[in-house]
This record gives sequence, C-alpha cells and structure tokens, in this order.
Amino acid sequence: MVAGKLNLWQRFLLTALRCLFYGLSLLPLNILYILSDTFFYLVYYILRYRRHLVQKNLTTSFPEKSEAECHRIARDFYHWIFDCLVETIKLASISPEELQQRMHFENPEFLNHLVHEGKSVILMVGHYCNWEWLSSVPLHIDVHEPDWYPMQVYHPLENPVVDTLLLEIRSRMGVNNITMNRTLRTMIAAQQRGVPCVAGFIADQVPLWEAIHVWINFLSHHDTPFFTGGERIAKKLNCAMVYIDLRRERRGYYVATYRLITGNPSNIPDYQLTEQYARLLEETIRRQPPFWLWTHNRWKRTPEGYKERFNINDHV
Repeated sequence: MVAGKLNLWQRFLLTALRCLFYGLSLLPLNILYILSDTFFYLVYYILRYRRHLVQKNLTTSFPEKSEAECHRIARDFYHWIFDCLVETIKLASISPEELQQRMHFENPEFLNHLVHEGKSVILMVGHYCNWEWLSSVPLHIDVHEPDWYPMQVYHPLENPVVDTLLLEIRSRMGVNNITMNRTLRTMIAAQQRGVPCVAGFIADQVPLWEAIHVWINFLSHHDTPFFTGGERIAKKLNCAMVYIDLRRERRGYYVATYRLITGNPSNIPDYQLTEQYARLLEETIRRQPPFWLWTHNRWKRTPEGYKERFNINDHV
C-alpha cells in the first residue's frame, strides 16, 4: 500500500513513525545496540516471549545437541534478533557507503557477470542474519537502471501503516518491492523490454495450505513444506537461480556469497531446485545456528493435516 491510499489517521501515524524511525536511525549503531541489549533482557528474561517454541524448534532441529547447547543457541538468538531490529531501523538513514562495508559481498562479480549478459536471476534467501540489509544488492552492481530491474518479492503486512513504512525503508538502496502476485508479470514485462530482472525471494516461511506442492527433509524434520514460487518462475522464464549464503562476522557486520543453484533450470525435474535451496539454507543455519528466525512456528503444517484438509486418501 502506498501512503496516498491511507486514510487521514493512518497518514498521521505514518508520519509519526517516520519521525521516530528516522530519529533513532541517526544514532550510531553502538548506541542502538544498547537499546537492543535492553530489549533482549526484557523479552528473554522477563516476558519470555515464545521461549518454549524456540526451545522446541531447536531441540527437534538439532537432536544431536544437548539441552544446554540448545539453551545457549536460544539465548544467542534472542540477543541477535534485537540487533537485527535496530539494524533495520538504521536502514532508514544509513549511507550507501557504510552499508556496503557492513554487508560485504565476497563475489559481486558473479552477479555482475549475469546481469551484463542480460540474464535474469532469481536470488533465493532465508530469514537469516540481516536479510533486510540485502536490499543493498543494487549497490554492488555496476549497471544502472533502466539497464536492469532489481526487485524483491514481499508479502504485504496486515498493518498498512507499518507495511508502507517498511517498503520506504527497503527501497532506499534502489530495490523495487513487488508483491508475489505481481512478480511473474513484472518480470515478463521487463524481459519483453530486453531488461534483465534480479528478483530476491525469501522462501523459508510457512506456505499457505493451498500453496504447498512439496515436502522436504529440512533440519531433521522429514516433512517441511516450502514455497516453490521462485523455482516455478525461474523455470518459466529460464532465469538463473542463485542462493545468497550469509554469515555474521561480528556485531553489525555480515558477509554474503553468491552460490549458483543452476544457470539453466528449464529441464530440471520439478521441485529439485527448491530442495537444493533447502539444502543450502540448512548448511548455512547449521554453521551458525543462532541467526535464523527460530520464533517462527515453521512446522505447524503437516502432511496429515494437508490430507485431512483436502480430503486426500492414500491408495496402496
């Protein structure tokens, strides 16, 4: 939703939130991290927000780890997630130069080469490390619009005020925010103009029942549903499919590496690319477990529930 579609009260709230976010974002990150530490102690030790769910997710995902190890990962997760929050606030005013230093791409020439060749690209990422700072991808491309079209696919939030504010922040570095239902036609229109698209998909959240097409063994859970929209668009338009592997070096500094899934998806069997994405994401998470979104109820949908919902009977 754009600001022009908000009612008077919503526009007032949006203006107030803009002022709050921008004012806070002007503070150095070292100061914002004090705010993060405060949130951490309040939420982790006093409110205990979703601690049972986080612990359950960790113990079922890492059965080889002791309960004490999972508790340490959970504590580190809560500490990091509020770092991610204040870092997102910082995105409201951070300079492109500082963001490039803090979100470092090890092999930017990889994506540059694909764009220069006129190849559209599907970038597959997860809710891992600071995914919001990946909106800095255009800063690392030495081709300027309108010679290519950078976009990130998003699902609108229920709160139109917060949704509008986040879209403004996410667009600061040159990314176009496109809803999932507009993604395919937006990319087709760009390709018809001879303009390659680079589209980012965060594809590790729980799909709606109607959008479940595949169940994958992921983090010791044998039946994990995954979105397949990125794969289906890549195959339809013959886009390269690339995974962004993230790691956290230290507080406020991340390293991203492009890893090719396929350059020619057309003849690959259905859902194999989604499974490859899941394998790469799992590898990333296992390397540094605290930095994934463990508060998400990732395994709330099951094959049994799917069959019951759609009245599917197994045939021997």
